[in-house]
Amino acid sequence: QVQLVESGGGLVQAGDSLRLSCVVSGHTFNNYYVGWFRQAPGKEREVVAAINWSGEPTYYADSVKGRFTISRDNAKNTLSLQMNSLKPEDTAVYYCAAAKPIYLTPVRAREYDYWGQGTQVTVSS
Repeated sequence: QVQLVESGGGLVQAGDSLRLSCVVSGHTFNNYYVGWFRQAPGKEREVVAAINWSGEPTYYADSVKGRFTISRDNAKNTLSLQMNSLKPEDTAVYYCAAAKPIYLTPVRAREYDYWGQGTQVTVSS
């Protein structure tokens, strides 16, 4: 059974940093894409960053380029998202997800097959 479990969310002030982690288990994710999505109230779920579990390339949404860094630790089966210079507009529930190796670079929520339960990130101004 595939499981993705996020942690690391919280309440921070604008300009602060947070690091999200996602432990994946129950499957071998070679060549899968794994990524972080977020969903704010009243908005659609959007991709934040994605990376191929076996290596590059990576993808970042324009809104987070230069501030967020996605990484994975194959030995620990962990996906991470380092978020720096956080802004109030980054407030959302953040989800990690995994996509079967079907799409070249999956960036749409519907292209992902497995999801974590989400972790809340709130950035105050």
